[in-house]
Amino acid sequence: MPPMLKPLALALTLFAASSPLLARQQDKPPEPSAKSKSSKERSGDLATTQHHATINGQPLHYSATAGYIELPDYDGKPKANVFFVSYIKDDVTDTSTRPVMFCFNGGPGSSSVWLHLGCIGPRRVDFADPAEQPGQPAIPAPPYTIVNNEYSWLDLADLVFIDPVGTGYSRPVEGEAARQFHGLNEDIQWVGDFIRLWTTQNKRWNSPKYLSGESYGTTRAAGLSGYLQDTHGMYLSGIVMVSSVLNFQTVRFDESNDTPYWLYLPTYAATAWYHRKLEPELQADLQKTLREVERFAATDYLLALARGDALSDRERDDLAARVARYTGLSKDFVLGSRLRINIQQFCKELLRDRSRTVGRLDSRYTGIDRNDTGSSPEFDPSYAAIQGPFTAALNHYIRTELNYENDRPYEILTGRVQPWSYASAQNRYASVAETLRQAMSKNAHLRVLFASGYYDLATPYFATDYTITHLGLDPALKGNVSHVYYESGHMMYIRHADLVKLKADVAAFMKPKR
Repeated sequence: MPPMLKPLALALTLFAASSPLLARQQDKPPEPSAKSKSSKERSGDLATTQHHATINGQPLHYSATAGYIELPDYDGKPKANVFFVSYIKDDVTDTSTRPVMFCFNGGPGSSSVWLHLGCIGPRRVDFADPAEQPGQPAIPAPPYTIVNNEYSWLDLADLVFIDPVGTGYSRPVEGEAARQFHGLNEDIQWVGDFIRLWTTQNKRWNSPKYLSGESYGTTRAAGLSGYLQDTHGMYLSGIVMVSSVLNFQTVRFDESNDTPYWLYLPTYAATAWYHRKLEPELQADLQKTLREVERFAATDYLLALARGDALSDRERDDLAARVARYTGLSKDFVLGSRLRINIQQFCKELLRDRSRTVGRLDSRYTGIDRNDTGSSPEFDPSYAAIQGPFTAALNHYIRTELNYENDRPYEILTGRVQPWSYASAQNRYASVAETLRQAMSKNAHLRVLFASGYYDLATPYFATDYTITHLGLDPALKGNVSHVYYESGHMMYIRHADLVKLKADVAAFMKPKR
């Protein structure tokens, strides 16, 4: 998502040394993003600078704009100052053929920094994935550098990174209550109104329009597909869903909700495989093992969960043995959990014998707690590994390369948006899957790409599979949805091989059909 931490309301956006995964590819020497004539233009609170980059082997000149758009209500009363950064390719004469993509992360409470400087923007954090470097510390040492992102999506579309109100530099105007922006429907409305206003001010109504959201940002994106279409008549060409959650029943470990337990099981198995906790037969081939676990999860395990206490002692014992086999946990632990293992239990228990925990956003990462007791980790080591590098890089980059000055704290990932309102989903789980289905049914040209990491314990890939197969799309529209997978976690682009793969997958997705 790029990512909620703990509790789940902060973990949905967003390393071990013994993995046979592909080694990280070596970066080419970084190319500086030069400003022509060191110029800076200001319009109100906007700073615009000119840059060049090499993307996909081709030179590209672009203008970067950072600053606020004042967001009014329907009657024109100012309500919030929304911070954004846009990248617009220079010398485009016909914008009707040049797509524009609106990008955001999730949380709720996350700024857009992860997609911005990790994957999509023309500059990125030079992040050496510790999971790909045996024997290295889990957290890279400062200082942190920014390099040219040759895998940026700027060659595919102009880019607009949005920080929802309460994140980044975005704030309500004086006298306006923050809570009016902090809820499922409220967030969709205000981000949608920003997109409409930016599109209007920049004369881009006739451009193909895309959304890219990560984690809770996919919840926002699915909601926006309906809001933009129904409220503003703005039809989208496509949505890139990075580490998605559209149906919250699939990720809420609540009493009487058995859904997450079987949907998480394949990711538990992938994690155990990565840390070499499975028996030799299952360690031999990750993909073969995942297909086997998926079949078990969706059949015998699901049926056993549905039967509850009606299971006989022998049936329960047999199921516990199979769950233990696929998760790397002991049978006694599985029995003690009544066949139901939640995220926190798994992250603490899997490597307890090694005095290590595993990450939630990316279960390849490992952490060290004060002691080996307890039922949950003290922190998420996968978030700890990225928090420092991305925070330092963003604050440095905004001032030194984009020439934008603001002394307010840039809220990378904040709890200040809590409590988040789900008032429209009382007595049920929040879900925007039906909103997406309706939008696709009304706009048959809307295409959606889902991207999932095998080691993502915040938004597991099998839960996304489940959501896709339960959209209820007409057969004529099913070809508009695709799902791609990566050997990494929530922010799959942190792994260099998957940064490259994600760009290729998005490029293929956005390629015009003939």
